[in-house]
Amino acid sequence: MLIDTRAAFRLARVGLHLLWGAATVRVAYPWIDAHFRRALKRRWSRQLLEILGIRLKVGAGRTALPASGLVACNHISWLDIFVINALTPAAFVSKDDVKHWPLIGWLCAHTETIFLERGSRAAAQRTREAMMDHLQSGVHVAVFPEGTTTGGDHVLPFHAALFQSAIDAETPVIPLALRYADRHGNPSRAPAYDGDITLWQCLRAIVRTGGLTADLRVLEAIDTKSCNRRDLSHQCREAIAWHLGQRGFI
Repeated sequence: MLIDTRAAFRLARVGLHLLWGAATVRVAYPWIDAHFRRALKRRWSRQLLEILGIRLKVGAGRTALPASGLVACNHISWLDIFVINALTPAAFVSKDDVKHWPLIGWLCAHTETIFLERGSRAAAQRTREAMMDHLQSGVHVAVFPEGTTTGGDHVLPFHAALFQSAIDAETPVIPLALRYADRHGNPSRAPAYDGDITLWQCLRAIVRTGGLTADLRVLEAIDTKSCNRRDLSHQCREAIAWHLGQRGFI
């Protein structure tokens, strides 16, 4: 009963935090510059992790990202967005259907999210140009090149097309390796948003588990000069898989 009460309390706080975020975006964002918007996004994301009982751990070694670049990370959960934003605010590239999610979709649509349009080369070109504009303005753009989530026990092949904007903008690719661990340091499936799991089921699993850690490693940036997108995709995936100890999946 204590665990259920604690989980319910966390869920209520999450709801209030989402409403607070929406109010901030609606009221404050039109009046403040991009620097302060991103600072607010980072603080809000850190507060969300705290409410959910998740500790952010940035792995030993590099703890800061280059000033700008294309951030590429393995994908486990909807939570990944806020883990990365808690480290550094970024403009995320997301599937178009995310903007239809209740409240979260609205927040994404108003916080620099670049939605992937489907159905034509013209739509793909618009996405690439939007990514380039952000990268050239000195903003981190974040992508999940697997294109879908996993349980965190393997890394799927990367979609190379997402790396073209980094080549065109002449900015580096910054691989991030992410895993979620329980209070004992073992891999945890609680945040996994894969298979037939609904957003609500995933959220309940997170708040009921407690003691989770989001372990994020900033890997060495990859220079995009003299590279094609397939090479970049392969190098990035190889680095992430190796750091997650999944060499058998390379």
